[in-house]
Order: sequence, then C-alpha cells, then structure tokens
Amino acid sequence: MSDKIYFNTGKKFNLRRSMVSVTTRLHHTLAPNHAKKTARKLLLTPVRSEPKNAEPVGLIKSTVACGEGELTTYQLGTGPLWVLSHGWSGSASQFFPLMEHIAAQGFTALAYDHPAHGKSEGAFGHIPAFVKGLEAILDSVDEVVGVIAHSMGTASLLECHHQKLQSVPMILIAPVLNYVENLFGSVARSGYSMRLFNAVVSDLEEQYRYPIQSIDPYQKLGLRVSQTVIVHDRNDKFAAFDVSEKAAAEMERVNLVATQGQGHGRVMNCQQVLDAFDEISKLK
Repeated sequence: MSDKIYFNTGKKFNLRRSMVSVTTRLHHTLAPNHAKKTARKLLLTPVRSEPKNAEPVGLIKSTVACGEGELTTYQLGTGPLWVLSHGWSGSASQFFPLMEHIAAQGFTALAYDHPAHGKSEGAFGHIPAFVKGLEAILDSVDEVVGVIAHSMGTASLLECHHQKLQSVPMILIAPVLNYVENLFGSVARSGYSMRLFNAVVSDLEEQYRYPIQSIDPYQKLGLRVSQTVIVHDRNDKFAAFDVSEKAAAEMERVNLVATQGQGHGRVMNCQQVLDAFDEISKLK
C-alpha cells in the first residue's frame, strides 16, 4: 500500500485524495493511538516484490546481523569490493546484471536487501533502518573501494557516517537528494493526513534519536571529497532530475550523466551506469 503513496503520480489516485484525507483525519481524531499504529504499518511497510532478475552463476548468498534483523547479502566476483544499496520497495536482485558487469571487470560486488525488503528480516523501512543496515554491512567487510546506490538508497548512503565511506567514489542512480521535501510532498499529494504522518515521524525521531530535518543528502553530497557520478533520467517521475543537475553544476567533484527514456527503475542497469562504473572504478 505504501507504494501507492510514495510512487503513484497517476490521476486515478489523485481523485481519491479527498476521501483519503477525510478518513485519515477522522481516524486520528477519534482513535489517535490506533490511527498511529495503522499509519506506521501503512506508511513504513515496503512491498516485498519478487526478484527482478535471475541469479547470476556463482552468486554467494549469506546473512549479516543487524539491529533491525538479519540482512540477506548477495556476493559475486573476486577482487576489490563495491557495495550496492537499493531503494524503497526494491531488492538486491535489481542489481544482478550490474553485479555481473562489476565481477567481469575484476571486482567483487556485494549487494544486500535492506531491512523489511527482499529476503531480509524487519517489519518497517525508513532512513534510520536503511542507515543501520548499511553500517552493519560495512562492519562485516574489511575494505570498500566504492559504493553504488539507487533512489532512497542514495539518501541513506549520504546520511551514513561510516569511516569506510569517507574517501571512496560513489555512483548515485536516480538519487533523492531532496529527501525530506520529496517525502512530505509525496504524502501531501496523496491526501493522507499530514498531522497523522507527522505523528508517525515524531515517534520514529524519538525511537531512533534521528530528527528528520537533519536529513539533507544534498548538503552532505557537497561535503564529500571523493568523486561522485550521478546517473539520472531526465523524465524521472519519482526523483527530481533538476536537483541532480543543480548538484553537478554547484559541486566540483560531482558529475552528471543524463539518460532519456530509462525512468526511475530501468536506469539501474542501463549502459550509462555500466560506463560510469568503468570510468570511476579506474580512479585511484
């Protein structure tokens, strides 16, 4: 259900905005605790979709312990390690074609399912859980030479302060650099009660001691000292291309590769991503 809020831009859903608004506001007024419990489940439960691609030959599956539950990992290849982080309602399987390319170039590709995604444990997905998951993955390996992330995975990557990320190159695919604005805008457009949404957010902030207004991927990208390549489709409906364009114009170490007709999902394994990896992986 949460995908219909975060990722639906069609007119059909917009016609239901007034009904959604009335029912969620009334629910919150009459039964606030039950409304928050229901909203938490609705807003923070990603879709566990079926694998997008066939498993590559030689893929090694394992698990890594995390405070949000065990995470399922997928490793392919030998050599220096690249970590891959998917987005909301995605899974590591979306990266399988890219992982094959990375392995063929003499590197190891390590992808994983975020908490509450794919085959990993966990009930809810959100930025604090994504960051904890990434930290657990980084703690489980010796050295990382680069990271690739998609969509919400880019926001959590830039939010993560792990030492192993400080000087490595990154490829950000369809990044959500204006995460807070994007999130609140999506919920508002759905017609969902913003007061109820804010109550859910407030509970998360208290639970994880993680103020949502501190989340600013754009600002944190500007502070990075290593090279970053953004691959973003001009007509992406879910992550603003113009924000990526602005980042590349304002930030010396950020380059933008614009695609056309790849959308928000297909762009993950387009030729431009493969080319970006080939170029950035040569950097010392």
